Order: sequence, then structure tokens, then C-alpha cells
Amino acid sequence: MSPFIQKFIDNFKIFDEREDYEAVVTAIEKGIYFKGTNLWVLIFAIFIASLGLNVNSTAVIIGAMLISPLMGPIMGIGLGLAISDFNLTRLAIRNFAFASFVGLITSSIYFGITPLNDAHSELLARTAPNFYDVLIAFFGGLAGIIATSSKLKGNVIPGVAIATALMPPLCTGGYGLATGNWAFMAGALYLFFINTVFIALATFLTVKVMNFPVHHSTDNKRDLRAQRIVSLVVLLTLIPSIYLGYEMVQKERFVRNANKFIDEEGNIEGDYLLSKTIEPKKREIELIYGGNPISSFQSERMKERLKYYGLKDVKLNIRLGFGVS
Repeated sequence: MSPFIQKFIDNFKIFDEREDYEAVVTAIEKGIYFKGTNLWVLIFAIFIASLGLNVNSTAVIIGAMLISPLMGPIMGIGLGLAISDFNLTRLAIRNFAFASFVGLITSSIYFGITPLNDAHSELLARTAPNFYDVLIAFFGGLAGIIATSSKLKGNVIPGVAIATALMPPLCTGGYGLATGNWAFMAGALYLFFINTVFIALATFLTVKVMNFPVHHSTDNKRDLRAQRIVSLVVLLTLIPSIYLGYEMVQKERFVRNANKFIDEEGNIEGDYLLSKTIEPKKREIELIYGGNPISSFQSERMKERLKYYGLKDVKLNIRLGFGVS
């Protein structure tokens, strides 16, 4: 291997920068507990995130994510599973479940008393998770655990907290609970669960790769059972997100093709396009014109052109909004 290639490969090595094992475990363990200061910080962060979602302020939501302590127990779950420290895993799960419950109830109390109950874009964005959210959570988790395990920690953890966005879906779940909108609540909590599972998985895999000492168990069956449970949870979380991601891609493709069709084929001489409605789920396009009456020949010609834009079997409705007398 040439010196140049070897030097290039050496740039990607992280083992020389690895923090002492005990220091990493201690740092993660400190972030697991939710009592006293950590618990109050969580409650205030939930209120801030709920306010941000309520008034549709991205800046406020980012601020809440920066001060949220939710990353700690999630990384604790992944670490505990990776080193077979099941006491640490159970402790992290209990604290995370408690923190999630407190967060959900806190946000539902806020949304139950606020006079502003409209669902803005920031709320709506947390109710339709898909495979891309899996990737965000996974790569964010990788960045988080590598930074935590390194002597050169930098300013990564706050960025991971923003990218993985744990707080907003939890608060959106509280909104759904407070308003009785169960679809909102289900979608938001699924996104929250995706983030949790794949941050923990990223931690698990990184700790394995970095060869942290394992607490060897005398019960090999328990270790194997734990690994099977992890695999099952990851798989059950992943499958719906792949389907939802596929649906999102298909929807975006339909909208893109429909807009291209309208731009290139929607001009009718003597008429003006007043409005357009694109319905990906129904696979329908409605065009409303103003001007001269539209002949059946013009209408059929436009419908015939649909197949050239990947819109075969799409229903095209052409109407006259107002006509020229």
C-alpha cells in the first residue's frame, strides 16, 4: 500500500482518540437519572418546546432541544446492551420511560390550557415519520456516541439533540392527547420511538466496534435473548418507516409530475388557469379555467397527454370557473 493511501486511511481512525472506558461509562451514567435538576430541566424544556410548537416558532423549538436531557438514558440503553450490563440497561429504560411519561403529561397539560389550539406546520411535521427519520436518528446517534467516546468531544451533542429532534414529537404527542387527536398522537409517538430506537442502536453498534470491555454473563441464554429482543424491536420499528418513506417518495413524484404536466400542457388558448388541485392519494388532478368554453376535443387531448408524464390512470377533471359571454 502506498504511503499516500495509508495516510488517507489513517485520517479515518478514531481509536487513538478514544476516551478512557470508565470515563465514557461514567459520563453516560450521569445523564441517565431524572430527578432533581435533570427532571426540572426536562419539564422546562417540554414547556419551551410546547410553546414553540404552539406559536410555530422554529427558533424556540431549537432552544428547547438544546437544553433537553433526553439523550442520556437513550445512550445508556445502547451502552448497557453493548457491554451486557443489564442493570445499566434496566436503569436507563426505567428512567427513560419515566422521563417520557413526564414529558407527555407536561405537554398535554400545556396544550389543554392554552387558548391556541391550531395545528401549525411545526406540529404537523412531527406526525408523519418515515425512513428518512430513521436515517437522521441513526446518523445522529453515531455522531453522539463517537463524540462522547472521544477525547476531542467538540460541540457535537447539542447538534445531535437538534438533528434527532426528540422533544418536538413528544410534545406533539401531548398535543394529540390534550385535543383527543389520536392520529396526531400515534404519528408523533412513533417518530419519538424511531428516534429512541435508532439512537440506541447507533450507540450499541459503535460501542461494539470500539471494543469496550463486556460484562461477561454466566447466562449465555440471557445474552442471546437480549440480542434477539434488540433485533426484533429494530425490525418492527423499521418496517413501517420504510413503507411510509415509500409512500412519501411516491407522493412527491406524483406532485412533481403533475406540476410538470400542468406547466407544459395546461395552457389552453383563450382560457386562463384559475386554480389547480393535485390529490396524490386519490390520483386526481383538477384544473379550473376562466375564459372561453373548453371543447371536449381540448379536454380529451390533455387527458391523452397524461401518460407521457408518468400519470397513466390519473383522473383529470377540467372545469370552467367563469366563462366569456
